[in-house]
Amino acid sequence: MSKTNELAKIIGISSNIVFFGGAGMSTESGIPDFRSADGIYNQKLNKRFSPEEMVSHTFLMSHPEEFFEFLFNKMIFLEATPNEGHQALAELESRGKLQAVVTQNIDGLHQKAGSEEVYELHGTVMRWYCMDCGRSYSLDYALQENCRGVVPRCAHCGGVVRPDVVLYEEALNELVLENAVRAIRKADTLIVGGTSLAVYPAAGLLDYFRGDNLVVINKTATRADTSANLLIREPIGKVLSAAVNKGRTGT
Repeated sequence: MSKTNELAKIIGISSNIVFFGGAGMSTESGIPDFRSADGIYNQKLNKRFSPEEMVSHTFLMSHPEEFFEFLFNKMIFLEATPNEGHQALAELESRGKLQAVVTQNIDGLHQKAGSEEVYELHGTVMRWYCMDCGRSYSLDYALQENCRGVVPRCAHCGGVVRPDVVLYEEALNELVLENAVRAIRKADTLIVGGTSLAVYPAAGLLDYFRGDNLVVINKTATRADTSANLLIREPIGKVLSAAVNKGRTGT
């Protein structure tokens, strides 16, 4: 039996699936990951700061102009659309199989594909807020400000308007974390995809899984490989789409 058929079989017998994903989930949508050879953190910026430094809270506060320049040029991909993996997960949710998506991504592609129960561990670039008065803003507002060549500012108090993402040195949202833990604890199948499981505390969420089937789909090795019931080293979008299609057609 092929591994795709094995995955389709696991999906077929599961009623409470949770998907835990990372940057590799969106590479098939044209968004680079972070730690691969071609990833964002390995790019040469011709600046005195590293990419990792530039996505820290300290850097936002001390170098706001350079922070936003990096953010708009390297972290926001307006042309990106959901790939077949995002769409497959949305279909599984609509069929009542998938109960939640837990993602480390900030691109909002799961929601664009139609997924509703999405826990964004590291926040999202789709939501923005004023650091002073807390008023909410959209990505469109921030883009308009950026087109003017300025740091996004609040229209009410003049404070800096930042994306609702978790930067280095910042804590994860406790409610999002609690919901993710609760979903993983209840799952009978956990599908881990597109993540090296190198970033904590997010990667530690796998320790809460007590279900029957752990599936790992990733091109490179992860710390969960030895625990997985099924390990697949192929593009995640292709694999998920093929498995969900087999389940739909019964072939």
